[in-house]
Amino acid sequence: MSNDTSGNIMLELRDIKRDYELPGGLFKPKKTVQAVKGVSFKLERGKTLAIVGESGCGKSTLARMITFIDEPTAGELLIDGNKVDTRPGHLTADMRQKVQIVFQNPYGSLNPRQKIGDVLGEPLAINTDMPASERRDRANLMLTKVGLGPEHYNRYPHMFSGGQRQRIAIARALMMNPKLLVLDEPVSALDLSVQAQVLNLLADLQDEFGLTYVFISHDLSVVRYIADEVMVMYFGEAVEHGTREEVFSDPKHEYTRTLFKATPKADVDSIRARVAAKKAGKAA
Repeated sequence: MSNDTSGNIMLELRDIKRDYELPGGLFKPKKTVQAVKGVSFKLERGKTLAIVGESGCGKSTLARMITFIDEPTAGELLIDGNKVDTRPGHLTADMRQKVQIVFQNPYGSLNPRQKIGDVLGEPLAINTDMPASERRDRANLMLTKVGLGPEHYNRYPHMFSGGQRQRIAIARALMMNPKLLVLDEPVSALDLSVQAQVLNLLADLQDEFGLTYVFISHDLSVVRYIADEVMVMYFGEAVEHGTREEVFSDPKHEYTRTLFKATPKADVDSIRARVAAKKAGKAA
């Protein structure tokens, strides 16, 4: 039996790097900052890789390269087995459709002047020749998939709660039938009780659509709940990578152990306990 799993790899990074040039001053030369210093990994389709680390470690820069927002300085990016040319004018529409991103702040990513139906239908209007009636039907379908409904189609973003806005952002990301979804701190701006609802929604959508997730987070409780694999970043480098069980039960790198010690207990029961404590405090 062959052990070749190359056909089951949705995302592969080969020694990806990203440098930024900082302008110099009158007496200072230009400075190069290495935001990502050669990261490599493979992610199987249908799985969730959580990338964790403190602010400034390079995890969001990595997310921006995976979603073609930033171009790598060096290295190779493969999606569904195909090398991606991210140079301006070289990225294909088909490749753009395969990868979508959900940002941390759902309100900031929604146009406050657009009705939700228009927000959802816009990617289809720009990238396809789908008739307006079909775009509307698909938008209503996606609203239902994320726990909303057709009655929300003509409402504006300010009329929704934070959790509902994030559901809308997820629905918009799914409109083009992507294969890979990058979630950059998608629940960190939400209340703890709402976090659990959105995480359960993401798990259900992953099962239904066969999605592959790259989940950027600093919250280890959330990571332990949703991830299949965990990669720890520190100053632009991937210092540890393994299954969720391996990393949480026996972290190898000193930084990983320090990170775990500096955060609240990382399990689902602790999330529930913190929610209950918060509710009890309000009641008091």
